[in-house]
Amino acid sequence: MKFVTDEESKNQYKQFLENHERCNFQQSLEWAEVKKPNWIPEVILAENEQGNIVGSLCVWIRKMPIFGNIMYASRGPVCDVHDLAIMKQLTDGAKELAKKYKAIVLRIEPDVLSSDEKFREVVTNLGYKIKDDAKDFKDEIQPRYVFRLDIKNKTEEEVMAGFKQKWRYNIRLAGRKGVVIKEGTREDLKDFHKIMIETGKRDGFIIRPLEYFEKMYDCLGKEHMKLLMAYYEDKPISGVIPIFYGNKTWYLYGASSNSYRNLMPNYLLQWEMIKMAIARKDDIYDFRGVSGVVDENHPQYGLYRFKQGFGATFTEFIGEIYMPFKPITYSLYRFSEKLFRTIRQIKRKLLK
Repeated sequence: MKFVTDEESKNQYKQFLENHERCNFQQSLEWAEVKKPNWIPEVILAENEQGNIVGSLCVWIRKMPIFGNIMYASRGPVCDVHDLAIMKQLTDGAKELAKKYKAIVLRIEPDVLSSDEKFREVVTNLGYKIKDDAKDFKDEIQPRYVFRLDIKNKTEEEVMAGFKQKWRYNIRLAGRKGVVIKEGTREDLKDFHKIMIETGKRDGFIIRPLEYFEKMYDCLGKEHMKLLMAYYEDKPISGVIPIFYGNKTWYLYGASSNSYRNLMPNYLLQWEMIKMAIARKDDIYDFRGVSGVVDENHPQYGLYRFKQGFGATFTEFIGEIYMPFKPITYSLYRFSEKLFRTIRQIKRKLLK
């Protein structure tokens, strides 16, 4: 076990991550740059007897007022998650970091299915606890429920054939009505952000500042991030940000104007992103989060239905696994965290 400390180990880690089937952009050094300076990144590497990297875990550390430092790993580890020896190396590395930073807890939201009983057994044996009760967006940092589209070794025709008929119709309708998709520049993020603010007001969620999206653009670069904008009569009406890393493409952000929604630009934007993923020969196109409450009366059901129509698979992750180093302090922190999220939800409803 070792840590990423210099340019050579950074390059080794990046190569390992991009070529692993469990690759996730949130484990990347580029994404860690986006999260600085609020989060300090540390990367733990597990090695075999030959000194080759066989596993990794990118951990972020953040100082929380009153409580102290927390450690968080989003969508890690990247390894054979059923290999106890590799998982132990990564866990031992995390414990070293916990001592270094005097952390109260390690929290991980793995890219592992909820149904993976072997993984549950491995992490339980290593001393982790499993938080297994999240249903809604507000319950965890990363969405526990997503839609994922299998595009491995598939053509555009084969992928589109899996869409619902109405979805195929709407994609073609957008083109016939004159919707044009263009790849945007850093400057176009301003138009995207204006539409994002409009979307946030409509759907009741908090919007990150323009500077955050500009930082993403600068840190991830054109290799890993693009901005796609939909135009009607030269006016921007919708936009999306896909992220490309390793064997996957993620639909990370989307924004749509209240006007011209009848032109179905969002369907065409999704198709353009999916085509990009196919051209990259990706294995998976990830639509990202939906609510775990599948009920037509739920306020997020429309999002569920929209993503489902593209033939994607409803996917449930295991949720959060965690290892408290200071259990009493962490329990108090969890209570304060829940209270903060509840107050924030109430404020959002009052602002509607």
